Amino acid sequence: MKRAFALLAAAFGLVLATAAAGPAFAQSMTLCRAKPAMLELGTTLPISRKAIAEKKVLRIIALGSSTTAGYGVSNPAYAFPTQLRIGLEKALPGIDIEVINRGIGGQDVEEMAARMRTEMEGNPASLVIWQTGTNAAIRQMPIEKFDSTLRAGLKLGTSLGADFVLMNLQYVPAVVAAPDKEAYEKAMAGAAKDFSAGLFRRYDIMRSWYDDGMPYAQFVQLDGLHLNDFGQKCIGRLLTRSILGALTGP
Repeated sequence: MKRAFALLAAAFGLVLATAAAGPAFAQSMTLCRAKPAMLELGTTLPISRKAIAEKKVLRIIALGSSTTAGYGVSNPAYAFPTQLRIGLEKALPGIDIEVINRGIGGQDVEEMAARMRTEMEGNPASLVIWQTGTNAAIRQMPIEKFDSTLRAGLKLGTSLGADFVLMNLQYVPAVVAAPDKEAYEKAMAGAAKDFSAGLFRRYDIMRSWYDDGMPYAQFVQLDGLHLNDFGQKCIGRLLTRSILGALTGP
């Protein structure tokens, strides 16, 4: 399987290198899209709503790995946590918005769950965006272990008094090549439902881009794993729409 993935990555790198030379792959944000149903989180974010109504404050922790850290973007402002802050500030004038980026490259669900208490007690927040699943799928973490660790983290995190939104896997060549990736996606959906957390369906959103004819070169870096500027900015903007929908909906 390692040899197969290496061949896939090499071929993908060639496609991207070729595509990068042509104007067809310009980073136009007009292509940033998702069907409204895909942006529904499945939660009303009650704790965040209360913080906004009573304190005029919305403090968010972005907990995750290299995607959250903004690995590879040409400008730190393009990373999705920063895009989220920018979008919320524009949409919610008069509300003090803070997004604390706690992304650490290479980490998996175990390491994030292990630092959950420290991160949340050190940075009291109304909302935690927990980006995970991609590394687990690529590394083939046993699905039972992934599920139990994710649930333990959610149990602890919600007990500390914050809303949670899970951001699931990326639809990129490295994940598409992984076996049983849908099992991790399903585990995250089940955990979100059981803990009344939101689910940002990144995997389905990005797959819809690809299925609609958007080439990987438009949103993925040469490594076939990490998001490029367009991918990061678009995910940030769509996440902003999802959170605003949850905050302002019935």
